[in-house]
Amino acid sequence: MKNKWIKKLLLFLGIFLGIILIANFGLNIWLKTQLPDYIKKNTDYKVSYKSLDVDLGTGNIFATGITVNNKNPKKTNVIGLQGTIDTLKISRFGIYDALFNKTISSSDLLLSKPNLNIILAKPVDNKTGKKRNPVNFENIRINKGTINVFKYTRKKFVGVDQLDLYVENLQMTEESVENRLPVIFDHYSIRGKDFFFQPDDIYTLKINKITTTNGQMSVENFQLIPLISFEQFKKTYPKKTQMFQFSIPKMNFKDIVLKKNNVSLANADFQNPFIKIYTTGVSAIKKAEKKRNFELNLDDIQMNNAKIQVVKPDESDLFFAEDLSLNINKLEFNKETSEKVIPVLYKDFKIAGKGIHYNDQQNFSVESFSLTPKGGQLRNILAQHTNSPKMGMDFKTNLVQFAINDFKFVDKKLNLDVKDVLIDGINGKIIAGKAVPKKKKAVTGIQFPIVVRKIAVKNSNLTYESNNQPLTLNGLNATVDQLELVENSAKNGMSVKIKDYALSTKNFVYKTKFYKMNAAALALNKNKIQVNQFAMIPLVSRAQFIRMIPVESDLYDIKVNTISAQGNWDLFSENKFINATNVTVNSANANIFRSKIPADDPKEKPLYSKLLRSIKIPMYISNLNLKNSVLEYEEDTPKSDGPGKLTFSNFNMNVKNLNSGKMKGKSTQVAIKIDCNFMETSPLSVNWGFNVADLGDRFSIAGRLANIPARALNSFIVPYLSVSATGTIQEMIFDFKGNPKGIGGAFNIKHKDLKISILDKESKEKKGFLSAVANAFIKTDSDKLPESVIVEGVERDPTKSFFNMFWKGVESGLKKTLIGINVDKTKKTVEGAVNTVKDVKSGVKDAKNSVKQAKEDISREFASPKTNTSTEQKMPEKPKEKKGLFKKIFKKKEAPETE
Repeated sequence: MKNKWIKKLLLFLGIFLGIILIANFGLNIWLKTQLPDYIKKNTDYKVSYKSLDVDLGTGNIFATGITVNNKNPKKTNVIGLQGTIDTLKISRFGIYDALFNKTISSSDLLLSKPNLNIILAKPVDNKTGKKRNPVNFENIRINKGTINVFKYTRKKFVGVDQLDLYVENLQMTEESVENRLPVIFDHYSIRGKDFFFQPDDIYTLKINKITTTNGQMSVENFQLIPLISFEQFKKTYPKKTQMFQFSIPKMNFKDIVLKKNNVSLANADFQNPFIKIYTTGVSAIKKAEKKRNFELNLDDIQMNNAKIQVVKPDESDLFFAEDLSLNINKLEFNKETSEKVIPVLYKDFKIAGKGIHYNDQQNFSVESFSLTPKGGQLRNILAQHTNSPKMGMDFKTNLVQFAINDFKFVDKKLNLDVKDVLIDGINGKIIAGKAVPKKKKAVTGIQFPIVVRKIAVKNSNLTYESNNQPLTLNGLNATVDQLELVENSAKNGMSVKIKDYALSTKNFVYKTKFYKMNAAALALNKNKIQVNQFAMIPLVSRAQFIRMIPVESDLYDIKVNTISAQGNWDLFSENKFINATNVTVNSANANIFRSKIPADDPKEKPLYSKLLRSIKIPMYISNLNLKNSVLEYEEDTPKSDGPGKLTFSNFNMNVKNLNSGKMKGKSTQVAIKIDCNFMETSPLSVNWGFNVADLGDRFSIAGRLANIPARALNSFIVPYLSVSATGTIQEMIFDFKGNPKGIGGAFNIKHKDLKISILDKESKEKKGFLSAVANAFIKTDSDKLPESVIVEGVERDPTKSFFNMFWKGVESGLKKTLIGINVDKTKKTVEGAVNTVKDVKSGVKDAKNSVKQAKEDISREFASPKTNTSTEQKMPEKPKEKKGLFKKIFKKKEAPETE
């Protein structure tokens, strides 16, 4: 029974195999004779071949001498095929899909010496229909092929000659071109020449040769070439911001994978690339676009000896790098990173270059530089100014070096922590641009605070110029510790905080319109300032200064041996302040010159308490000391013969609690004590005080001046008042109080043998009569114990300085003490005496004229001819006539007095 079933089974299998053999034989006969007609009738293609073998069981197909064409070349909804294939081998051909689904599919495809033109199908809108791919091969192998791919518009899209290709899971459709990748696959091996790719109407991509060995691809002469000129590009695409041009003589990479929307490769190496970017100057317009889900993963990318050029709209260079190298490890670009400020992720990178040039209203060049995520270095930086209204720089720097603790973007905001910055050997000039008011905007894109832990500037000579006023720092060395940029929401911006700083410089120079200020050495930090050999010297003569100023102003000539300060201050952060314990100015020599020739300055001159209140930051100086100094004040007027001069030598001043009234917990009462020699002979002591917080600006000033030889004043009063003095002022004491309206108080003077001489303004010779009259009203000697006089009613001219008001108070005291009567009355009396003398002289002259006239009348009368001999003629009444004449004379003499 068992044998019977075995016999039946064997018989069945034999019959089945026979049927298969007969079917296979019959199919081959049918394919050879009927398949071309079947394909022609049931597909969009016409196919012919020399030989064809089909294995029905395996689905394997082998054919030679194949020619393929589209039945309807104008049909655009299917892929167009045209050309020849020397040998075709297909493994596991999908006969069912070919017969019933009209698709060609296979696990493996071998094309030997194909010469094909492929026209991609027109894309189908997903809203109107589902696209069908009529050709699908899992794996494809091409030997010595020539293949050209065209878009449905018949524009050439891809081309290659002598192609040897093996890929797994190849896909290539127009859909891939527009939404993903034009060609995608899992693994590959490719070799070919004259590759061509034209993705749009702007660019063509060409490659001379591609080879692969053991997964390593080598590409020779890669070029991205614009199809139109830059001028045509700007006209044709007015909204585009950039046009590109690439040339890479050689590049290598390994393990390239193109799958769906992902490109992955490793060990990419680009040799001697040239990249040119044309900028149109058009601002990028943000618009809502469908984001492409595209991913790029580069395990390692390296670029050597690159040249990069960025040109402006006028085709002049904006940026040029002569020799640039780049190495990036684990570079990633995907949908998530594309939304970040820096649209890529990386594990590490290194960028280095030589011959870097940048020109955008300011020319910069860098001899060499290097940059990594942990820091960078730039050598021999050269900046050249180009007449831009913005800040200009003309300098050279030997080295700029920095180290970074952390650099990243979190939620599209920069998070930066810099370890240190070194600037070595910066020599040149920085010119400030014109201030342009800007609307304040909130700072975005920064994760505050931005921290720079240390900045150092070494061995530098730098000039900063603003408004044609250069500040020069020679031998500059400076450090800044813990600089922080912090958010300042109140002012919609950011502010600076500095923990500590130090600066030293030699031959510090600052020039203004009228002065050159310089110091042999300057050193400062947040707790100490030291200045040696400071000088403030006029750049113009006094005559030039007078011509250059529109209103009265002082001209200073100052030299100081040393200036030092101790305390703490902050002039960089939002909360600026000055809190000094001690400021010392030692051995100053100051000359102040003022001319009364220019017009008066009509502006109100606030008192010092108000000036201090106007300082916007908290300021407090516990002790300000001016030691061993000389102060000279010179003043001339249009009528003076040269300037008058006051000298204060051996000048020592102490100011306590100098403040702006804004330092909490500090006294606002300013106390000033001055001790010096007036006119180099007489000791002067002054105590002056006021309260900065007093809005009434009240003050007190008291002092004592002793043993003043009057002749010591002559250097000031002779050219200024045309008056000289002799004698001695033994003691002058004043105790005044005042406010912005005026000054008053007690005044006392003790003097001896005081006399004045009034001088001719031209010859400076003494006028004896006027001097005698003036001295008649001056008390030659004061009492042994003179009483004080009260100075009152002295009003201040608000357009004059505090010292003008103070001098008016002293002048009023001198008038009351020395003369004892109202000076105006004295002046009128002197003027009346002078007028009387003039009247007397005039009367004498009239009398002389009258006598002369009388003599002439008498002579005429006695010389007249005699007409008779009568008694009347013999005895004329001549005495009566004579008497009448004298009366007439005397009347004429008295006339000026009666008038």
